[in-house]
Formats: sequence, structure tokens, C-alpha cells
Amino acid sequence: MENVDNKEMQGEQAEDFAAMFEQSLQTQGTVGVVQEGEIVKGTVIQLTKDFAIIDVGYKSEGQVPISEFTNARGEMNIKVGDKVDVLLESREDDKGMVVLSKEKADKMRIWDEISSACERDEIVKGTIIGRVKGGLSVDIGVKAFLPGSQVDIRPVRNLDQYIGKEFEFKVIKFNKKRGNIVLSRRVLLEKQREEFKRETLTRLKEGAVLMGVVKNLTDYGAFIDLGGIDGLLHITDMSWGHVRHPSEVFNVGDEVRVAVLKFDPESERVSLGLKQIQEDPWHRADEKYPVGTRVKGKVVSVIDYGAFIEIEPGVEGLIHVSEMSWTKRVKHPSKMLNIGDEVEAVVLDIDPKAKRIALGMKQIAPNPWTLLEDKYPIGSVIKGQIKNVTDFGIFVGVEDGIDGLVHVSDISWTKHVKHPGEIFKKGDEVEAVVLNIDVENERFSLGIKQLLQDPWDTLAERMPVGSKVPGKVTKVTDFGAFVEIEQGIEGLVHVSELREERVDNPREVVKEGDEIEVKIIDINTTDRKVALSVKALSRDGEDDYREYLRRQSGDGSRAKLGDLLKKNR
Repeated sequence: MENVDNKEMQGEQAEDFAAMFEQSLQTQGTVGVVQEGEIVKGTVIQLTKDFAIIDVGYKSEGQVPISEFTNARGEMNIKVGDKVDVLLESREDDKGMVVLSKEKADKMRIWDEISSACERDEIVKGTIIGRVKGGLSVDIGVKAFLPGSQVDIRPVRNLDQYIGKEFEFKVIKFNKKRGNIVLSRRVLLEKQREEFKRETLTRLKEGAVLMGVVKNLTDYGAFIDLGGIDGLLHITDMSWGHVRHPSEVFNVGDEVRVAVLKFDPESERVSLGLKQIQEDPWHRADEKYPVGTRVKGKVVSVIDYGAFIEIEPGVEGLIHVSEMSWTKRVKHPSKMLNIGDEVEAVVLDIDPKAKRIALGMKQIAPNPWTLLEDKYPIGSVIKGQIKNVTDFGIFVGVEDGIDGLVHVSDISWTKHVKHPGEIFKKGDEVEAVVLNIDVENERFSLGIKQLLQDPWDTLAERMPVGSKVPGKVTKVTDFGAFVEIEQGIEGLVHVSELREERVDNPREVVKEGDEIEVKIIDINTTDRKVALSVKALSRDGEDDYREYLRRQSGDGSRAKLGDLLKKNR
């Protein structure tokens, strides 16, 4: 009985062992079904210096280089017992171990995820890692290509600015076999822009104040992205003041609050203004800057006739070139001022409606011309250096920046000066008499001839009418001859006074250079004219002869004719 029971028990145990053996074979057969090139899950059972030993449930373990489990800093990110996905590359190597790869498993999984995202039209994230021919290289788990035309809505000149930045992309081309992935950021931006545009259009109307971002700068203005639609902020609408270039006010990417000036729904053109949401500073300019006020400002523009000074943002005044110096003759404002200079000036005139302020720089200091009358009274004598010689006179330096003019007519009482350069040259030192000072017109008149007495004042005393004087013919004309009777003083012998008989051509009687004796028959000191006569000398000879005869018959005296003539001479 007991033997029968033992046999039965042994039979049952044999059946159990057979079942377990069969189950083991089935388990091994399951692993054996896994094909090379497929991903399996394994357990880390050991870590060595170079490899991670992983049990994938096969008859032998596999190994993966430890480098596939280290991060960018070289730190190992696994431990014994961790579950990992690996790629079964080969069932056994020459050491009898399963050949596994974690990196290839990761890449296969990423390719599968990207493939699924592409099928579902989903967005992928990635970091731009560098430039390649025609665009950029993007890391989305595997390397993908972003064409330059797909980086942004507008063409991008500098692609390097995107390197290292993370963005969302849409897969527009995918080929797993060739390992080719093409991305687009532009598609997402355009879609996003359309959404923003629809929302912006609901708020876009003239007079509305909106926030925007400076998208682009040009010489004539700035394009502002209002959210899916761009508006132009013209340079003239940026500030109440003078803006030479939009870059003085904005940088690309700046946020700005602007007002909608015009909006055309059909063309979707938007004109924007910045200064319109600020108070016009000219409204109260006449209150802040009445005439006579001293102001400080910065030179913002220099032109041929003056310089514009910014007193405050939006308020500029003009210093005319004539208002820059009391004494200096400023040929061009750039000789006095440069852009960026800080200056002080006085308000001369203001017109808020016309938005004009006239400023004076010279008015900060006293006008030196107002002091000249006390320093140089009329009639006083000054000494100075000739600064300039012109056709009409010479300029003599009186003080720094102040010159006096000796007109050509005030150089000599008697000498006819055709050009002052005949007598003077630049740099000569001369004396002159102060004739007049015109403070209002800033004119200082001098005279050189006034240093001496006018010889015409005493001519009638020195050479009274009736005097016989020697002279030299200086000029012969059809109506007579001019004779110099004293240096610088000439008289006219009219054709009728050359001879007793009629003279048709004076040149037949006298010529230039002849020395002759004449008689003064008239003096007009006011007009500076002297009338002379040669004919009168003949009459004087006849009178002398008559006087001789009278004396012979009258008083019995024996006067000689020669004595009488000598007396008259």
C-alpha cells in the first residue's frame, strides 16, 4: 500500500517538474522571439567602470557603455535596479553577451514620437544649436533642419541671433529612413499672427490707444506690431521736437504705447502717432519762456543761417548767426557751435502758434558797442592795425572784434585815392580820428585826413582872388585845362580864359605837364573849386602899362615899367 502511494507521489512530482521545464522553455522561447533591432526593457544589475550590465531576461546579460548614461557634465544618472529601455543590436558578441544600446533606443523612441507628432499635426520643441548651409540646425532629440526662409515671417539677415534659443516648430517634412526632418517656425508665427490680427481688428479704430512692439526701423519711421497687423509710426509723429532718425527714440523690440491716427480697413494700413498722446509743449511755451528769459539747451541742428537749440523735448529755438556774437563776424554757425553743445541764450521773441522761438546768445554778455561812445568820444585819436583793405576803405582794429572803417574819401583832403591799396597794406599801423559811432548798426567811422587841417579852409587866405601863381597842367579837356596850383589842389582854366582870341581846341595852346602862370579869378571852398585864367595876365600887363603912362603925365615920377611888373608879381 505504501509502495503504491510512493509511486504515485513520484509520478506527480515528475509531472510538476516537466510542467516547470516546459514553462521555462516557453519563457526562453518568448525572449527568443525578440528580433534584433527592437527595443526591450531591462534591469541594471551591475555597474562597472566602463559598462552597465543589464538583464533583459535572456539566457545571458547584455552590456551598455557607461558613457551612454552620463549627462553633459559627466555625471552618471543610473543606479543598480533601474529599469531602462535598450536596443537589442545582437544576441551574442564574441564574449557571449547580448549587445545592447541605450542611445540608439532613445533615438528610435524619439523618431517614433516625432513620427506620431507629424501624423497628428502636433508641435515639437527644440533648441537651435548652430548654423548650416541654407539655415539652422535644431536639436529636437535628433538633429533637424530649419531653412532660413522658415525662421521668421520676415527675412532674417542675422541667423546667429537665434543660436542657443528654444522655440516651438512644426514638422513640414519627415523621412525616417533617410533620417531627414525639416522644421518651420514661420508656419506657427503666421498662424499666431492671424489669431492676433483677428483680435486686434476688433480694437483697431481711429483715436484708439494700443500697445505695440517696434518691429523695424527705417529712415522715415518705425513699424509697430500691434498684434498681427503692423502700423507705421512716421518720424514726424514720434516727438513734438526734432528727431533726426528713429533710432534716436527706439530700438527694435521696444514696447511702445501709440495712438491710431488713421486706419483703412480695406488696405489694412494703419498710421500711428506717439506725440499725439502727449501734451503739446508749445501750448504753454509763452508762459514758460517770456521774452527776456534766460534758457539753457542743447544744440540739435546747425544750418547755414543759425543753430536750433532744444530747450525741452519738443520745444526748439533758433539762434540766428547774427545773434551769436557782438563783435565776431561769424561766417558760419559751425565756427561757434557744434551738435550736442550745451548753450545758454536769451529769448528774443516767441510765437507759440507758429512754434517759433528766436534766441540770442550774444545777449548773455553786455554789448561792447554801448561802451564805445564813452571810451572813444567823437574827435578823439586812436591808433590801430589795419585788419583789411577793400575798394571802399580800410578797416582798423579798435578792440577785439571791433573794427573802425576809414572810408576812401576820408584818407586825404587833397589826393584823389583810387584804391586804398595804393597807400596802405594789411598789418600797417595807422592813426585816425573818431568821426562817428553807430551803436544800433554797429558801425565805427574813422578818418585819417582829419588828423590835418583841411587846406581848402585857408586857401582864400593863402591865395586870395587876384593872386598870380605858378602851376602845372594836369589834364586838358575840350572845355579847358586843369592846373595844380598846390599839392592836391587844382583849378580850371576855362577855354575862354586861355587867350584873348577865340580858342577852339585847348590842346593847341597847352598840354599836360606844361608849367604856366595863372591868375586866381574865383574860389568856392564849399564845392572845392578854383577858377583860373591865363588871359587875365595879359590884361594885367596892359593895366601896368596904363599905370606907367598915367604916372609919367600926372605926378612927374620916373617909375620904370619893369618895377611895376615886378611889383605885381
